Amino acid sequence: MNITTTLVLPTYNWVEALELVLLSLKNQTQLPDEVIIADDGSTEETKLLIEAFKKDLKTPLIHVWHEDIGSTKEVILNKAIARAKGDYIIQIDGDCIMHRRFIEDHIAAIEENTYLFGSRVNLKDYVIPKIFKKKKVTFSFLSKGLIKRARGLHIPILAKRFKREPLMSRKLRGCNLSFWKQDFIDVNGYNEDMVGWGRDDTELILRMMHNKIYGKRLKFRGIVYHIWHKLASKTGLNINNEIQANTQTNKLVWCENGIDKYLSE
Repeated sequence: MNITTTLVLPTYNWVEALELVLLSLKNQTQLPDEVIIADDGSTEETKLLIEAFKKDLKTPLIHVWHEDIGSTKEVILNKAIARAKGDYIIQIDGDCIMHRRFIEDHIAAIEENTYLFGSRVNLKDYVIPKIFKKKKVTFSFLSKGLIKRARGLHIPILAKRFKREPLMSRKLRGCNLSFWKQDFIDVNGYNEDMVGWGRDDTELILRMMHNKIYGKRLKFRGIVYHIWHKLASKTGLNINNEIQANTQTNKLVWCENGIDKYLSE
């Protein structure tokens, strides 16, 4: 299949982390056909960093920005994916450094009617200053400051035993996720009724699964390294839990407040 791919990553006012993510992008064995940074209202500093990377990145880098009105990650992701030219979306977070074969791994595992989710290795807080200072974007099993370091083992031959399943895994994280753009549109994308942190990714995946799109785990490939930071506020989590419970109970496929309003722009 001749598939075009778009890497989408949300960000908000953390240029030190975003710089490492973009450096890990430059280090990839295979680049996506385009990259879209979904910016939830960052200041000029983020824009200047992106402009600097545009000059020597060997794939188009697009900056989709909207005004800072609070945490509206679902909105900016919908806007970014509506702009995407790729048939297939690979999604990470703006605080996740990619293994050098991350894009290659996701592309190699693409299947019809399937979303993919990969592993996340967490970096401990005490190593973050040195990582920023040295602009470190490559890690091994023996690197200092890794939590659950076995998740970072890259062994593609072992990865082949993982197949698509009609159940949502507890291992699923929106910081390491990929799917067909049309499958995303068919369920109307992220639910913009979500408030703040939590459940936005799993509620989306539930609707995809109700639409017969099933998941495949990328264990031993498709790896990211999550940069430690203080936990986000969980204000609004009760509302998000209610939305997700309603989606699950009623086997909903479509959310009313989603990507469709941006598709004609």
